Amino acid sequence: MDIQFCNHCGEQTTAKIPLGDHQIRQVCSGCDQVHYVNPKVVCGALVTWEDKVLLCRRAIEPRYGYWTLPAGYMELFETMEQGAIRETWEEAAANVNIEQLFCMYDFPQIGHIYVLFKAQLSEGTFGTGEETLETRLFSEEEIPWSDLAFSSVIRTLKHYFNDRRNGKLAMHLETLSLEIPIAQVKHLNAIPA
Repeated sequence: MDIQFCNHCGEQTTAKIPLGDHQIRQVCSGCDQVHYVNPKVVCGALVTWEDKVLLCRRAIEPRYGYWTLPAGYMELFETMEQGAIRETWEEAAANVNIEQLFCMYDFPQIGHIYVLFKAQLSEGTFGTGEETLETRLFSEEEIPWSDLAFSSVIRTLKHYFNDRRNGKLAMHLETLSLEIPIAQVKHLNAIPA
C-alpha cells in the first residue's frame, strides 16, 4: 500500500529504507516522518447456546449470502474482546459472555490477523444487524458447510466440534496462506482440524 502524502505535514512521500530500518517504507520528503503499514486485526466470536453455534448470513460483500461467524475489524481504543462483543452485537443483535481466546489466524499475504473468542450467548436471544440477512443457531449436523463464507470459519468450527468431542477447548494458532472462500476448497475433509 503506497501512502503518497504525509499524514503529518501533507508533503509527498518517497519509498526508501529509513536509517536503522531494513524495509522499504514511505518516508515524507518534507518532515522525514516514516509511514508504517501494519496488519489489520479482525475480532469475532464463536457463540454457542446449549449444543449449537450461532452463524450469520452475510448481507454484504465479500461472500454475500454465505454464512459466517460474527466478526469484523477492531476499532481504535477497544480491546480485542470488546471488538468481538461489539461485532457480535452489530451483526447478530446478541449479548455474549466471552469465555476464552479460541483461535488466532495469521494471514500474512493479506496483512490480517484474526482473533476469535469462544463466547456464550446471553439468555439465548439474538437477532439480525444491518450486515446480516439472517441469524440462526446450528447443531453440528445442521452446519451448512458448502455455504460457509471463509476458510477461517470452517477451521474454527472444525476446531470447536473436535475439541468438544475431546472434552477440552484448546487455543488454536495457525498461519493460513489466504482467506479462501469455501467455493475454492474442493474437499472439506482435506482441511485438517
